[in-house]
Amino acid sequence: MRLNEISFTDAVPVDGYGPGFFRVGGKAVDGPLCVSAKGTQTWGGIDDSETLLALKDEVDVLFVGTGPETTHLPATLRNTLEAAGLGVEVMNSPAACRTYNVLLSEGRRVALAVLPV
Repeated sequence: MRLNEISFTDAVPVDGYGPGFFRVGGKAVDGPLCVSAKGTQTWGGIDDSETLLALKDEVDVLFVGTGPETTHLPATLRNTLEAAGLGVEVMNSPAACRTYNVLLSEGRRVALAVLPV
C-alpha cells in the first residue's frame, strides 16, 4: 500500500463571526457559506445540496452549522450527503467553526457549511 501525504494549505480557518456574517481568512463574508480546501463560497443553505455534494471527493467530514441553535438536518439532505460518502456532523454554527478550525489545523480533510448566527 502506498501512502501519500495530503496538504490542505489552501484551506483557511474561520477567524470570527457575528450577526449575519463570518470572517474567513481576514475577509468578511455575509450570509451562509461553505469553506473547504477549494476556498470560500456562498452556500444556499439547507436547500442547497449541490454545493455540499461537490465536496465529496475532497473531504471526509463536513461540519454543518445550523445557526445559533443546533437543529436536525432534513432527512433527505442527510441521507443524500451520507450516500455520497460524506461524514456529516451537525452542531450550532459557533461550535462548527471551532471544530472545523481545530481539525483543519491538524491537517484533516474537513469542510464547513454554516448558517449565520
